[in-house]
Amino acid sequence: MEKSSQIYHEKQKLQFCLLHALNNLFQEKDTFTRADLNTVAEKLVLVDPNRENQKWVPFIFKQHHNSITGNYDINVLISALEQKGKSVVWHDRRKSASSIYLNKSEDVLMGIILNIPVIRFRGLWKSRHWVALKRIQGIWYNLDSDLHTPHSFRDTEEVKEFLDFVIGCGAEVLLVSHEKE
Repeated sequence: MEKSSQIYHEKQKLQFCLLHALNNLFQEKDTFTRADLNTVAEKLVLVDPNRENQKWVPFIFKQHHNSITGNYDINVLISALEQKGKSVVWHDRRKSASSIYLNKSEDVLMGIILNIPVIRFRGLWKSRHWVALKRIQGIWYNLDSDLHTPHSFRDTEEVKEFLDFVIGCGAEVLLVSHEKE
């Protein structure tokens, strides 16, 4: 049963998939903006004890993102979520998705962020893609910004099957909680 008309779903633009994944996770436009994530990335550089060694990095390819296309890294994700009072736990990919308790209250488990390897242009372009999974009114949704509309999962077993599949393909799974665990 698709209730996608009630669900906020940003679509992919350039390599701003982290921006889209975060806004889809929060279910609100402009929870984060490009400027917000750029500021987070710049602050990370300022607090980096090795920043003196990073002076060679060109203007376009910043330490934590590409200034033109986006393509933000995990450090930006974690810092942005922490600024909103959320915590992130990295799932041990050596374990199956059955070890993830998906039935936690929506007041505790906000959702899941995936970082999935992608290969495009017949293998000439290898990159990674950020995707949000979120339970909304008891139904889990894949809010991938590359999808035309959000995809609802039948149940938590189907979510776990999907997670096992993407873990097998090299994805990283990050559990986002409203409170520190």
